[in-house]
Amino acid sequence: MTVKSFHPPQRVLMGPGPSDVSPRVLEAMSRPTIGHLDPVFVSMMDEMKVLLKYAFQTENELTMPVSAPGSAGMETCFVNLVEPGDKVIVCQNGVFGGRMKENVERTGGIAVMVQDDWGRAVDPQKLKDALKANSDAKVVAFVHAETSTGAQSDAKTLVEIAHQHDCLAIVDAVTSLGGTPLKVDEWNIDAIYSGTQKCLSCTPGLSPVSFSKNTQEKIKNRKTKVQSWFMDLNLVMGYWGGATKRAYHHTAPINALYGLHEALVILQEEGLQNSWARHQKNHLALRAGLEAMGLNFVVPEAERLPQLNAISVPDGVDEAAVRAILLSDYQLEIGAGLGAMAGKVWRIGLMGHASNPRNVLLCLSALDDVLGRVKAPIKRGVAVDAANKKLAG
Repeated sequence: MTVKSFHPPQRVLMGPGPSDVSPRVLEAMSRPTIGHLDPVFVSMMDEMKVLLKYAFQTENELTMPVSAPGSAGMETCFVNLVEPGDKVIVCQNGVFGGRMKENVERTGGIAVMVQDDWGRAVDPQKLKDALKANSDAKVVAFVHAETSTGAQSDAKTLVEIAHQHDCLAIVDAVTSLGGTPLKVDEWNIDAIYSGTQKCLSCTPGLSPVSFSKNTQEKIKNRKTKVQSWFMDLNLVMGYWGGATKRAYHHTAPINALYGLHEALVILQEEGLQNSWARHQKNHLALRAGLEAMGLNFVVPEAERLPQLNAISVPDGVDEAAVRAILLSDYQLEIGAGLGAMAGKVWRIGLMGHASNPRNVLLCLSALDDVLGRVKAPIKRGVAVDAANKKLAG
């Protein structure tokens, strides 16, 4: 068999990620590759740290991208902050809280689970009760924006509760960074990780992280070696640290970092608050259209993520068939449910470059057509008008 060059189709990505990538980011990634210790590249690394501090709203010196996807950012937090025998309170209200539990156990820690219904925010009172019952806990971990359900938890309050019990707080912000208010310093978050493929309009493969000064001290004074050599921040900071001379740790994904740099420049140009407002405005337009059609959101409005919309599949509808028709006929990708929500919901993303009025209207008109074809119990011909009224307002 002769294998030829791969040329992917042009899709509109409105699932849970990756999201559409800005053309400026794709162009940036095509620029000439230079050495990862080249002085010019080192200067760009310093700029990227400044840009990431802006995105996270922090002055943490230890703010950088991990050279791997968001799951590696998660693992970086846990392997550096959890030692064998440490008790960690893990709040789970979806798939990714379960992955936190896996990370705790693989580091030799003890995971104490605080469970909430999928599609709901983490209940602060349940966390308080768990901490009272486990006074020896050292870390609290939770997901700010649960990608599997579209629920957003009150990170500021949860971190406050953790600190009242002398615990560090690890926060998953994979879907929230750049798309919804996130204030690392104001909320006193100790360790946080995200991904590049959601609201930053970049390709997958990098994980921005940030660690407070207190957290850095804990990492330096560990009793045991960090489980992972690659993710040991004591070593990584020799490369990403602020000193002029950088120590070789690994060969950085140079062109991917060009892309992230450009994505963060775009975010800076738009303004963080403007980005948050854009995601909210487009969410409200999508909501107006979906509700006019007769479709229902899974998450209560006060706990809902604007950039990830979980919608209940109407009775009698084959959700996979609908997604397949959207992909083949409209080149439009929306997401399926995960875990307990598999087969029950669609996840519609409005993230980063993909969060725009054109995509809102495309998605609504395509759903109107496809759901009509499969005889779903919806109101036809009203969704686009409802969204346009909201966009005009």
